[in-house]
Amino acid sequence: MKNLSLILNAILFVAVAVLFFLFFSSKKSTESSVKAPSDLKMAYINSDTVLKYYDYVKEMRTIYDAKNKRLDQDLKNRAQSLQNDIDSYQRNLSNLTIGQAKAVEEDLGKKQQNFRLYQQSVEQEVVNDQNKLTTELYTRITTFLKSYSEGSGLQVVFKFDPSSDVLYGDNAIDISQDVIKGLNEQYKNDKKPASANPDTTKAKVK
Repeated sequence: MKNLSLILNAILFVAVAVLFFLFFSSKKSTESSVKAPSDLKMAYINSDTVLKYYDYVKEMRTIYDAKNKRLDQDLKNRAQSLQNDIDSYQRNLSNLTIGQAKAVEEDLGKKQQNFRLYQQSVEQEVVNDQNKLTTELYTRITTFLKSYSEGSGLQVVFKFDPSSDVLYGDNAIDISQDVIKGLNEQYKNDKKPASANPDTTKAKVK
């Protein structure tokens, strides 16, 4: 999950670019309707803080860590089984005929190829999971920021952490806690099971 910080950085970069585009493209071309840079209402969030306290990220980290451990253990077990077969072949090689040795080598070659294919499929599955998480995280954060900006009047939200280009941000425009609270409330609501619709169909009178 170390890549999550990079994911959030990319998400916020795109979000800022979209906000800039929407802000400037929605204004009329007349000078009187264009706001000066000093009129922009800006804020920032600390990406490390959001990733640390966003319940969705914490839950996904737990799920993917457990899954990756299972996949890693399965790979180790398969690799060990293959190594055991190779060791057995080498120990018994002197007792095998040329034909038997050739047959075992062919079988081992197939097992090695199958192992490599399985290893590649596991690696691809991890990549797919990461892409899925990236997309979901992008959607959740950008959707929330859009709603939040409409309610607060913000035109730009920056990402602020040691890797960002923002060297200083006053605490007064740090909306990290508001964003975390909003994201967690939204995530909590998303997880609620849909209420069962009562059966309004009346029984027919016999």
